Amino acid sequence: MAQNDQDLISLEKKLLEREEKLEKEREKLQELKDKYQEKLEKVSDLTPEQVKKEMFAKVEEDEAKAVAKIIKASEDEAKLTADKKAQEILMDSMRFGAIKYIAEYTVSVVKIADEEIKGRIIGKEGRNIRAFEQATGVDVDLDEEGVIRLSSFDQVRREVARRSLEKLIKDTRVQPFRIEEIVNETKKEVEKIMLEEGERLAHEAGVFNLSPELLQVLGRFKFRTSYGQNLIVHTLEDVKIGIHIAEEVGANVNIVRLGCLFHDIGKVLEGEGSHVTLGVDFLKKHSIPDLIINCVAEHHEDKPFSSVESVIVHIADQISGARPGARYEDVENYGKRLAQMEEIAKAHEGVEDAYAFEAGRELRVIINPGKLDDAQTLVVANKIRDEVSKSQAVAGEIKVTAIREFRAVATEFSS
Repeated sequence: MAQNDQDLISLEKKLLEREEKLEKEREKLQELKDKYQEKLEKVSDLTPEQVKKEMFAKVEEDEAKAVAKIIKASEDEAKLTADKKAQEILMDSMRFGAIKYIAEYTVSVVKIADEEIKGRIIGKEGRNIRAFEQATGVDVDLDEEGVIRLSSFDQVRREVARRSLEKLIKDTRVQPFRIEEIVNETKKEVEKIMLEEGERLAHEAGVFNLSPELLQVLGRFKFRTSYGQNLIVHTLEDVKIGIHIAEEVGANVNIVRLGCLFHDIGKVLEGEGSHVTLGVDFLKKHSIPDLIINCVAEHHEDKPFSSVESVIVHIADQISGARPGARYEDVENYGKRLAQMEEIAKAHEGVEDAYAFEAGRELRVIINPGKLDDAQTLVVANKIRDEVSKSQAVAGEIKVTAIREFRAVATEFSS
Protein backbone atom coordinates (compact mmCIF):
# COMPACT_ATOMS: atom_id res chain seq x y z
CA MET A 1 0.00 0.00 0.00
CA ALA A 2 2.97 2.36 0.72
CA GLN A 3 4.12 1.94 -2.89
CA ASN A 4 0.62 2.77 -4.16
CA ASP A 5 0.54 5.98 -2.03
CA GLN A 6 3.96 6.96 -3.39
CA ASP A 7 2.72 6.45 -6.96
CA LEU A 8 -0.30 8.69 -6.30
CA ILE A 9 1.89 11.44 -4.77
CA SER A 10 4.20 11.29 -7.79
CA LEU A 11 1.26 11.54 -10.19
CA GLU A 12 -0.17 14.53 -8.28
CA LYS A 13 3.19 16.30 -8.45
CA LYS A 14 3.34 15.84 -12.22
CA LEU A 15 -0.18 17.25 -12.60
CA LEU A 16 0.79 20.37 -10.61
CA GLU A 17 3.82 20.86 -12.86
CA ARG A 18 1.59 20.65 -15.92
CA GLU A 19 -0.80 23.24 -14.42
CA GLU A 20 2.14 25.63 -13.95
CA LYS A 21 3.21 25.01 -17.52
CA LEU A 22 -0.35 25.71 -18.72
CA GLU A 23 -0.42 29.00 -16.80
CA LYS A 24 2.80 30.10 -18.52
CA GLU A 25 1.29 29.22 -21.88
CA ARG A 26 -1.69 31.45 -21.06
CA GLU A 27 0.60 34.35 -20.23
CA LYS A 28 2.39 33.96 -23.56
CA LEU A 29 -0.96 33.88 -25.33
CA GLN A 30 -1.96 37.11 -23.62
CA GLU A 31 1.21 38.79 -24.91
CA LEU A 32 0.49 37.51 -28.41
CA LYS A 33 -3.05 38.79 -28.07
CA ASP A 34 -1.87 42.32 -27.26
CA LYS A 35 0.64 42.35 -30.13
CA TYR A 36 -1.90 40.93 -32.57
CA GLN A 37 -4.46 43.57 -31.61
CA GLU A 38 -1.97 46.40 -32.25
CA LYS A 39 -1.04 44.88 -35.60
CA LEU A 40 -4.65 44.59 -36.70
CA GLU A 41 -5.43 48.15 -35.76
CA LYS A 42 -2.48 49.41 -37.83
CA VAL A 43 -2.92 47.41 -41.05
CA SER A 44 -6.69 47.26 -41.30
CA ASP A 45 -9.72 49.38 -41.17
CA LEU A 46 -11.63 46.90 -38.95
CA THR A 47 -13.89 48.20 -36.27
CA PRO A 48 -12.92 47.52 -32.65
CA GLU A 49 -15.65 44.88 -32.36
CA GLN A 50 -14.39 43.05 -35.46
CA VAL A 51 -10.85 43.17 -34.17
CA LYS A 52 -11.96 41.72 -30.84
CA LYS A 53 -13.89 38.90 -32.52
CA GLU A 54 -11.00 37.88 -34.78
CA MET A 55 -8.57 38.12 -31.90
CA PHE A 56 -10.70 35.85 -29.69
CA ALA A 57 -10.94 33.27 -32.47
CA LYS A 58 -7.14 33.18 -32.80
CA VAL A 59 -6.65 32.92 -29.03
CA GLU A 60 -9.17 30.12 -28.71
CA GLU A 61 -7.49 28.18 -31.50
CA ASP A 62 -4.01 28.49 -29.96
CA GLU A 63 -5.19 27.74 -26.44
CA ALA A 64 -7.22 24.74 -27.57
CA LYS A 65 -4.12 23.25 -29.16
CA ALA A 66 -2.07 23.76 -26.00
CA VAL A 67 -4.74 22.25 -23.75
CA ALA A 68 -5.27 19.28 -26.09
CA LYS A 69 -1.53 18.58 -26.03
CA ILE A 70 -1.46 18.54 -22.22
CA ILE A 71 -4.61 16.39 -21.98
CA LYS A 72 -3.19 13.87 -24.45
CA ALA A 73 0.01 13.54 -22.43
CA SER A 74 -2.01 13.14 -19.20
CA GLU A 75 -4.22 10.47 -20.75
CA ASP A 76 -1.25 8.46 -21.97
CA GLU A 77 0.35 8.48 -18.54
CA ALA A 78 -2.98 7.70 -16.85
CA LYS A 79 -3.40 4.61 -19.02
CA LEU A 80 0.04 3.32 -18.10
CA THR A 81 -0.60 4.01 -14.43
CA ALA A 82 -4.07 2.41 -14.58
CA ASP A 83 -2.73 -0.79 -16.16
CA LYS A 84 -0.04 -1.05 -13.50
CA LYS A 85 -2.54 -0.39 -10.71
CA ALA A 86 -5.01 -2.97 -12.11
CA GLN A 87 -2.20 -5.53 -12.23
CA GLU A 88 -1.34 -4.88 -8.59
CA ILE A 89 -4.97 -5.17 -7.48
CA LEU A 90 -5.49 -8.49 -9.25
CA MET A 91 -2.22 -9.96 -7.98
CA ASP A 92 -2.99 -8.94 -4.41
CA SER A 93 -6.55 -10.25 -4.74
CA MET A 94 -5.38 -13.69 -5.88
CA ARG A 95 -2.94 -13.81 -2.98
CA PHE A 96 -5.70 -12.91 -0.51
CA GLY A 97 -7.92 -15.61 -2.03
CA ALA A 98 -5.96 -18.43 -0.37
CA ILE A 99 -8.11 -20.47 2.04
CA LYS A 100 -7.56 -23.30 4.51
CA TYR A 101 -10.67 -25.37 3.76
CA ILE A 102 -9.92 -28.95 2.65
CA ALA A 103 -12.50 -30.65 0.42
CA GLU A 104 -13.38 -34.30 -0.08
CA TYR A 105 -14.26 -35.74 -3.46
CA THR A 106 -15.53 -39.09 -4.69
CA VAL A 107 -14.39 -41.94 -2.42
CA SER A 108 -14.71 -42.55 1.33
CA VAL A 109 -12.73 -45.20 3.16
CA VAL A 110 -13.76 -46.95 6.39
CA LYS A 111 -10.99 -48.87 8.15
CA ILE A 112 -11.87 -52.19 9.83
CA ALA A 113 -10.07 -54.15 12.54
CA ASP A 114 -10.35 -57.59 10.89
CA GLU A 115 -11.93 -59.43 7.97
CA GLU A 116 -14.67 -60.88 10.19
CA ILE A 117 -16.38 -57.52 10.13
CA LYS A 118 -16.71 -57.77 6.36
CA GLY A 119 -18.57 -61.03 6.80
CA ARG A 120 -21.07 -59.37 9.13
CA ILE A 121 -21.54 -56.49 6.70
CA ILE A 122 -22.09 -58.87 3.78
CA GLY A 123 -24.55 -61.06 5.71
CA LYS A 124 -26.07 -64.38 4.77
CA GLU A 125 -26.11 -64.74 0.97
CA GLY A 126 -25.19 -61.05 0.73
CA ARG A 127 -28.52 -59.77 2.08
CA ASN A 128 -26.93 -57.17 4.40
CA ILE A 129 -24.69 -55.63 1.76
CA ARG A 130 -27.60 -55.47 -0.70
CA ALA A 131 -29.81 -53.79 1.89
CA PHE A 132 -27.03 -51.31 2.69
CA GLU A 133 -26.45 -50.37 -0.97
CA GLN A 134 -30.19 -50.03 -1.57
CA ALA A 135 -30.71 -47.83 1.50
CA THR A 136 -27.73 -45.55 0.86
CA GLY A 137 -27.41 -45.56 -2.92
CA VAL A 138 -23.63 -46.06 -2.85
CA ASP A 139 -21.35 -48.74 -4.25
CA VAL A 140 -19.46 -50.82 -1.63
CA ASP A 141 -16.03 -52.23 -2.50
CA LEU A 142 -14.77 -54.99 -0.18
CA ASP A 143 -11.81 -56.18 -2.26
CA GLU A 144 -9.06 -54.31 -0.40
CA GLU A 145 -7.84 -55.83 2.86
CA GLY A 146 -8.39 -53.79 6.02
CA VAL A 147 -10.74 -51.21 4.49
CA ILE A 148 -14.20 -50.84 2.99
CA ARG A 149 -14.48 -48.32 0.17
CA LEU A 150 -17.68 -46.40 -0.52
CA SER A 151 -18.05 -44.65 -3.86
CA SER A 152 -20.75 -42.43 -5.32
CA PHE A 153 -20.92 -39.28 -7.42
CA ASP A 154 -23.39 -37.91 -4.82
CA GLN A 155 -21.32 -36.84 -1.83
CA VAL A 156 -24.34 -36.50 0.46
CA ARG A 157 -25.17 -40.17 -0.08
CA ARG A 158 -21.56 -41.12 0.46
CA GLU A 159 -21.37 -39.24 3.75
CA VAL A 160 -24.58 -40.90 4.95
CA ALA A 161 -23.17 -44.29 3.96
CA ARG A 162 -19.83 -43.70 5.70
CA ARG A 163 -21.41 -42.66 8.98
CA SER A 164 -23.97 -45.47 8.80
CA LEU A 165 -21.27 -48.08 8.15
CA GLU A 166 -19.21 -46.90 11.11
CA LYS A 167 -22.27 -47.30 13.34
CA LEU A 168 -23.03 -50.76 11.96
CA ILE A 169 -19.47 -51.94 12.64
CA LYS A 170 -19.97 -51.09 16.31
CA ASP A 171 -23.49 -52.61 16.36
CA THR A 172 -23.95 -56.36 16.85
CA ARG A 173 -27.38 -56.34 15.17
CA VAL A 174 -26.42 -56.14 11.50
CA GLN A 175 -29.55 -57.05 9.58
CA PRO A 176 -31.63 -55.36 6.84
CA PHE A 177 -34.18 -53.75 9.16
CA ARG A 178 -31.46 -52.41 11.44
CA ILE A 179 -29.53 -51.10 8.45
CA GLU A 180 -32.55 -49.13 7.23
CA GLU A 181 -33.09 -47.74 10.72
CA ILE A 182 -29.49 -46.55 11.08
CA VAL A 183 -29.40 -45.06 7.57
CA ASN A 184 -32.57 -43.04 8.26
CA GLU A 185 -31.14 -41.76 11.54
CA THR A 186 -27.90 -40.83 9.81
CA LYS A 187 -29.70 -38.90 7.07
CA LYS A 188 -31.12 -36.63 9.79
CA GLU A 189 -27.63 -36.19 11.25
CA VAL A 190 -26.23 -35.18 7.87
CA GLU A 191 -29.01 -32.60 7.48
CA LYS A 192 -27.88 -31.10 10.77
CA ILE A 193 -24.27 -31.16 9.54
CA MET A 194 -25.28 -29.26 6.40
CA LEU A 195 -26.88 -26.56 8.57
CA GLU A 196 -23.64 -26.30 10.57
CA GLU A 197 -21.55 -26.19 7.39
CA GLY A 198 -23.77 -23.47 5.97
CA GLU A 199 -23.31 -21.41 9.13
CA ARG A 200 -19.56 -22.01 9.01
CA LEU A 201 -19.37 -20.94 5.35
CA ALA A 202 -21.40 -17.78 6.04
CA HIS A 203 -19.26 -16.84 9.04
CA GLU A 204 -16.02 -17.44 7.11
CA ALA A 205 -17.39 -15.06 4.50
CA GLY A 206 -18.22 -12.51 7.21
CA VAL A 207 -21.99 -12.87 6.85
CA PHE A 208 -24.23 -13.32 9.91
CA ASN A 209 -27.92 -13.58 10.82
CA LEU A 210 -29.01 -15.53 7.74
CA SER A 211 -32.19 -17.62 8.00
CA PRO A 212 -31.87 -21.37 8.78
CA GLU A 213 -33.26 -22.21 5.33
CA LEU A 214 -30.55 -20.16 3.60
CA LEU A 215 -27.87 -21.73 5.81
CA GLN A 216 -29.19 -25.23 5.07
CA VAL A 217 -28.86 -24.61 1.33
CA LEU A 218 -25.39 -23.10 1.70
CA GLY A 219 -24.39 -26.21 3.67
CA ARG A 220 -25.01 -28.35 0.60
CA PHE A 221 -21.95 -26.67 -0.95
CA LYS A 222 -19.84 -29.08 1.14
CA PHE A 223 -21.15 -31.97 -0.96
CA ARG A 224 -21.12 -30.26 -4.38
CA THR A 225 -18.36 -29.83 -6.92
CA SER A 226 -18.23 -27.65 -10.03
CA TYR A 227 -15.87 -29.07 -12.66
CA GLY A 228 -14.04 -30.87 -9.88
CA GLN A 229 -13.73 -27.79 -7.66
CA ASN A 230 -15.50 -28.06 -4.30
CA LEU A 231 -18.20 -25.40 -4.09
CA ILE A 232 -17.26 -24.23 -0.58
CA VAL A 233 -13.65 -23.79 -1.68
CA HIS A 234 -14.72 -21.91 -4.80
CA THR A 235 -17.18 -19.70 -2.90
CA LEU A 236 -14.71 -18.73 -0.17
CA GLU A 237 -12.09 -17.88 -2.78
CA ASP A 238 -14.65 -15.75 -4.62
CA VAL A 239 -15.56 -13.88 -1.43
CA LYS A 240 -11.98 -13.15 -0.43
CA ILE A 241 -10.92 -12.08 -3.92
CA GLY A 242 -14.07 -10.01 -4.46
CA ILE A 243 -13.76 -8.19 -1.13
CA HIS A 244 -10.14 -7.26 -1.79
CA ILE A 245 -10.93 -5.87 -5.25
CA ALA A 246 -13.92 -3.94 -3.86
CA GLU A 247 -11.78 -2.37 -1.14
CA GLU A 248 -9.13 -1.34 -3.66
CA VAL A 249 -11.52 0.30 -6.14
CA GLY A 250 -13.92 1.77 -3.58
CA ALA A 251 -16.95 -0.39 -4.40
CA ASN A 252 -19.63 -1.50 -1.91
CA VAL A 253 -17.88 -4.33 -0.03
CA ASN A 254 -21.05 -5.80 1.52
CA ILE A 255 -22.84 -6.13 -1.82
CA VAL A 256 -19.78 -7.85 -3.31
CA ARG A 257 -19.46 -10.09 -0.23
CA LEU A 258 -23.05 -11.35 -0.49
CA GLY A 259 -22.98 -11.48 -4.29
CA CYS A 260 -19.93 -13.78 -4.16
CA LEU A 261 -21.45 -15.90 -1.37
CA PHE A 262 -24.72 -16.50 -3.27
CA HIS A 263 -23.51 -16.45 -6.90
CA ASP A 264 -23.58 -20.28 -7.33
CA ILE A 265 -26.41 -21.11 -4.91
CA GLY A 266 -28.56 -22.33 -7.81
CA LYS A 267 -26.17 -25.27 -8.32
CA VAL A 268 -27.52 -27.00 -5.19
CA LEU A 269 -31.19 -26.30 -5.90
CA GLU A 270 -33.59 -28.57 -7.76
CA GLY A 271 -35.74 -27.35 -10.61
CA GLU A 272 -35.75 -26.45 -14.28
CA GLY A 273 -33.46 -23.81 -15.72
CA SER A 274 -29.84 -22.78 -15.32
CA HIS A 275 -28.22 -22.42 -11.92
CA VAL A 276 -28.33 -18.65 -12.44
CA THR A 277 -32.11 -18.66 -12.91
CA LEU A 278 -32.68 -21.04 -10.00
CA GLY A 279 -30.46 -18.95 -7.75
CA VAL A 280 -32.15 -15.66 -8.65
CA ASP A 281 -35.64 -17.09 -8.06
CA PHE A 282 -34.59 -18.59 -4.71
CA LEU A 283 -33.02 -15.34 -3.47
CA LYS A 284 -36.08 -13.32 -4.50
CA LYS A 285 -38.27 -15.60 -2.35
CA HIS A 286 -36.02 -14.80 0.61
CA SER A 287 -36.23 -11.04 0.05
CA ILE A 288 -32.56 -10.57 -0.77
CA PRO A 289 -31.91 -6.97 -2.02
CA ASP A 290 -31.97 -6.40 -5.77
CA LEU A 291 -28.37 -5.14 -5.93
CA ILE A 292 -27.16 -8.53 -4.62
CA ILE A 293 -29.54 -10.52 -6.83
CA ASN A 294 -28.23 -8.59 -9.85
CA CYS A 295 -24.71 -9.76 -9.02
CA VAL A 296 -25.96 -13.35 -9.15
CA ALA A 297 -27.97 -12.79 -12.33
CA GLU A 298 -25.04 -11.15 -14.15
CA HIS A 299 -22.02 -13.14 -12.96
CA HIS A 300 -21.95 -15.18 -16.21
CA GLU A 301 -22.81 -12.11 -18.32
CA ASP A 302 -26.27 -13.51 -19.14
CA LYS A 303 -27.38 -9.91 -18.60
CA PRO A 304 -25.42 -6.66 -19.05
CA PHE A 305 -23.61 -5.53 -15.90
CA SER A 306 -25.72 -3.07 -13.91
CA SER A 307 -23.09 -2.06 -11.34
CA VAL A 308 -19.38 -2.14 -10.58
CA GLU A 309 -20.19 -4.70 -7.86
CA SER A 310 -21.58 -7.10 -10.48
CA VAL A 311 -18.39 -6.74 -12.50
CA ILE A 312 -16.29 -7.53 -9.41
CA VAL A 313 -18.29 -10.69 -8.63
CA HIS A 314 -17.81 -11.80 -12.23
CA ILE A 315 -14.05 -11.14 -12.09
CA ALA A 316 -13.67 -12.96 -8.73
CA ASP A 317 -15.56 -15.96 -10.13
CA GLN A 318 -13.31 -16.07 -13.19
CA ILE A 319 -10.10 -15.81 -11.13
CA SER A 320 -11.14 -18.62 -8.75
CA GLY A 321 -12.29 -20.95 -11.51
CA ALA A 322 -9.43 -20.29 -13.93
CA ARG A 323 -6.46 -20.41 -11.55
CA PRO A 324 -4.10 -23.38 -12.11
CA GLY A 325 -5.19 -26.49 -10.22
CA ALA A 326 -8.64 -25.20 -9.33
CA ARG A 327 -10.55 -27.55 -11.62
CA TYR A 328 -8.71 -30.78 -12.08
CA GLU A 329 -11.43 -32.79 -13.80
CA ASP A 330 -14.73 -32.19 -15.56
CA VAL A 331 -17.09 -34.14 -13.28
CA GLU A 332 -20.02 -31.77 -13.76
CA ASN A 333 -21.38 -33.58 -16.80
CA TYR A 334 -20.57 -36.93 -15.21
CA GLY A 335 -22.79 -36.14 -12.23
CA LYS A 336 -25.58 -34.85 -14.42
CA ARG A 337 -25.47 -37.98 -16.55
CA LEU A 338 -25.81 -40.32 -13.58
CA ALA A 339 -28.60 -38.20 -12.11
CA GLN A 340 -30.42 -38.33 -15.46
CA MET A 341 -30.15 -42.13 -15.50
CA GLU A 342 -31.80 -42.30 -12.09
CA GLU A 343 -34.58 -39.91 -13.12
CA ILE A 344 -35.39 -42.02 -16.18
CA ALA A 345 -35.86 -45.07 -13.98
CA LYS A 346 -37.91 -43.23 -11.34
CA ALA A 347 -40.34 -41.99 -13.98
CA HIS A 348 -41.69 -45.55 -14.46
CA GLU A 349 -44.75 -46.74 -12.57
CA GLY A 350 -43.88 -49.07 -9.68
CA VAL A 351 -40.29 -47.84 -9.25
CA GLU A 352 -39.59 -46.64 -5.72
CA ASP A 353 -35.97 -45.59 -6.14
CA ALA A 354 -32.94 -45.95 -8.41
CA TYR A 355 -29.17 -45.69 -8.01
CA ALA A 356 -26.47 -45.40 -10.69
CA PHE A 357 -23.23 -47.36 -10.14
CA GLU A 358 -19.97 -48.14 -11.89
CA ALA A 359 -19.63 -44.75 -13.62
CA GLY A 360 -23.01 -45.18 -15.29
CA ARG A 361 -22.49 -48.77 -16.42
CA GLU A 362 -25.04 -50.16 -13.98
CA LEU A 363 -28.41 -48.94 -12.74
CA ARG A 364 -30.10 -50.60 -9.75
CA VAL A 365 -33.83 -50.11 -9.55
CA ILE A 366 -35.95 -50.74 -6.44
CA ILE A 367 -39.43 -52.03 -7.32
CA ASN A 368 -42.57 -51.70 -5.19
CA PRO A 369 -43.75 -55.35 -4.91
CA GLY A 370 -47.32 -54.22 -4.37
CA LYS A 371 -47.48 -52.52 -7.76
CA LEU A 372 -45.50 -54.84 -10.05
CA ASP A 373 -45.22 -58.61 -10.20
CA ASP A 374 -42.13 -60.51 -11.40
CA ALA A 375 -43.11 -60.45 -15.07
CA GLN A 376 -43.92 -56.74 -15.01
CA THR A 377 -40.60 -56.07 -13.23
CA LEU A 378 -38.71 -57.73 -16.08
CA VAL A 379 -40.58 -55.64 -18.66
CA VAL A 380 -39.86 -52.40 -16.77
CA ALA A 381 -36.17 -53.28 -16.44
CA ASN A 382 -35.91 -53.79 -20.21
CA LYS A 383 -37.72 -50.51 -20.92
CA ILE A 384 -35.44 -48.58 -18.58
CA ARG A 385 -32.35 -50.15 -20.16
CA ASP A 386 -33.50 -49.14 -23.66
CA GLU A 387 -34.37 -45.58 -22.62
CA VAL A 388 -31.10 -45.08 -20.78
CA SER A 389 -29.11 -46.49 -23.71
CA LYS A 390 -30.77 -44.07 -26.12
CA SER A 391 -30.28 -41.05 -23.88
CA GLN A 392 -26.63 -41.62 -22.92
CA ALA A 393 -23.57 -41.28 -25.14
CA VAL A 394 -21.88 -44.27 -23.53
CA ALA A 395 -20.02 -46.95 -25.44
CA GLY A 396 -20.60 -50.50 -24.25
CA GLU A 397 -23.30 -52.27 -22.30
CA ILE A 398 -25.51 -50.69 -19.64
CA LYS A 399 -26.81 -53.11 -17.03
CA VAL A 400 -30.15 -52.52 -15.29
CA THR A 401 -30.79 -54.58 -12.15
CA ALA A 402 -34.39 -54.44 -10.89
CA ILE A 403 -34.86 -55.60 -7.28
CA ARG A 404 -38.32 -56.68 -6.12
CA GLU A 405 -38.52 -57.80 -2.50
CA PHE A 406 -41.71 -58.61 -0.63
CA ARG A 407 -41.80 -58.01 3.13
CA ALA A 408 -44.43 -58.77 5.76
CA VAL A 409 -44.16 -57.26 9.24
CA ALA A 410 -46.40 -58.33 12.16
CA THR A 411 -46.25 -56.49 15.47
CA GLU A 412 -47.88 -57.64 18.72
CA PHE A 413 -48.72 -55.30 21.56
CA SER A 414 -48.93 -56.86 25.04
CA SER A 415 -51.21 -55.35 27.65
